[in-house]
Amino acid sequence: MYMHRPMDGKKPYLVVILVQSIYTGMFLLSKAAFNGGMNNFVFVFYRQAVSTIFLAPIALVFEWKNAPPLCFRTFLKIFMLSLLGITSSLDLYGVALVYTSATLAAATTNCLPVITFLLALVYGMESLKLRTKPGMAKLAGILVCLAGTATLAFYKGPHFQLLCHHHLHNNVHVSSGKSWIKGVFIMLTSNTFFGLWLVLQTRVLKTYPSILLFTTLQCLSSTVQSFVVAIAFVRDPYEWRLGWNVRLVAVAYSGVMVTGVSFYLQSWVVEKKGPVFLAMSTPLALIFTTLSSAILLCEIISLGSILGGILLVAGLYSVLWAKSKEQKIIDTQNQCLEADKAGDQDLEQACK
Repeated sequence: MYMHRPMDGKKPYLVVILVQSIYTGMFLLSKAAFNGGMNNFVFVFYRQAVSTIFLAPIALVFEWKNAPPLCFRTFLKIFMLSLLGITSSLDLYGVALVYTSATLAAATTNCLPVITFLLALVYGMESLKLRTKPGMAKLAGILVCLAGTATLAFYKGPHFQLLCHHHLHNNVHVSSGKSWIKGVFIMLTSNTFFGLWLVLQTRVLKTYPSILLFTTLQCLSSTVQSFVVAIAFVRDPYEWRLGWNVRLVAVAYSGVMVTGVSFYLQSWVVEKKGPVFLAMSTPLALIFTTLSSAILLCEIISLGSILGGILLVAGLYSVLWAKSKEQKIIDTQNQCLEADKAGDQDLEQACK
């Protein structure tokens, strides 16, 4: 007989900590590469190329035989989806990271679920009932996220810098006020494109449900697209050199660990605990990145960044709480309908 071990219940918690640690590494390494002079458009191309090389053999082995036929119309949808949610999002993210910091990049990811909810609301995939507690909590979460974004962009306040003697690169970039504000809004645009990608891909997956092949095709499409963008902006061959340095590490890490390993781990967590559980772990990346970037990159942390991050996290949890409450109401209603069909009088009585 199988006996439940305490470690089994802890696995999802350990996995989400690992996932957010992987994202922390991405924020730090990409920022270090940009501080070291790497062009952000070239970085995106190399990252997507590595992702494609990593995922393609796995997808061919595990899904190729059972994959549905890929017609031109479906491929075109995948290509355009990749252009919107991966190539455009990552290129804008790279530009924003040059202007801002790894801490801000981690902070703004906390508003991604809120942005995704707003986009899903526009497409009729979500609802906002303002006369209910969950509806009011959603609205409050959206407003708090907007306040957090404004705080990040327009309020600096006192600055803090931890003592650091060893960091990933000596060229520490400090943005001016205008550059910082520009970077914040570019980062939000990047998150908006990514949120739109999350919303739209659910429709494409209905016609092409092979998730691994679907992801590989998007990476392949993004590799081609990002190469075109990079070659248009970067003509100097020296800018394309990687070498045995932080540039190569950042590209390999982002391509393998973020796109490959974290994709699988997140899918496992969603299967075991659901998407809300995964989304609630997002603030861990902000905490990890804030501490690590201050120590390893010698980034100066402002009070505005801390307060803005706290507001974004508060807005995130408000929306997630509302979503969980609505899901409980839906589950209860479904149980009552099933009880009514089955003639379970005890459960019917409890529903009244």
